[in-house]
Amino acid sequence: MKIVNLCLLALCCIVSACTKENATPTETLIETIDSTSSMNLKGKFENGPFGSVTGMAFITISGNQKSLVLENISSSNGPDLHVYLSKEIQPINFIDLGKLKSINGTHVYPIDININIQDFKFALVHCQQYNHLFGSAKVQ
Repeated sequence: MKIVNLCLLALCCIVSACTKENATPTETLIETIDSTSSMNLKGKFENGPFGSVTGMAFITISGNQKSLVLENISSSNGPDLHVYLSKEIQPINFIDLGKLKSINGTHVYPIDININIQDFKFALVHCQQYNHLFGSAKVQ
């Protein structure tokens, strides 16, 4: 009986974690890119083991501002999706740029000016809550 109760409790936790309240917004978001910025590194998204992501990732520099741009992104939805710059395809040494703004569109994420972007080879869409990789782009 204890095992059944534990299984039911675990199932309830999983189901409640994937509610619409925790899901990433689905409305298409189109953010503009500074027309004077130069594109330094770019890469195409590939699916991860726990989701699918399509689109492009590129890093721009305009004056003293660095940004990661996710262009024409389309991602499967999930709870607590974040955008990372990572040294590896799995987020071990990474910078969290914030929550994924929407599963569709073009998004711009500022990068701290002191970050050496050459050290970070991957842009990731990652579920922070469950440590699941949804997609990666090797930016080079």
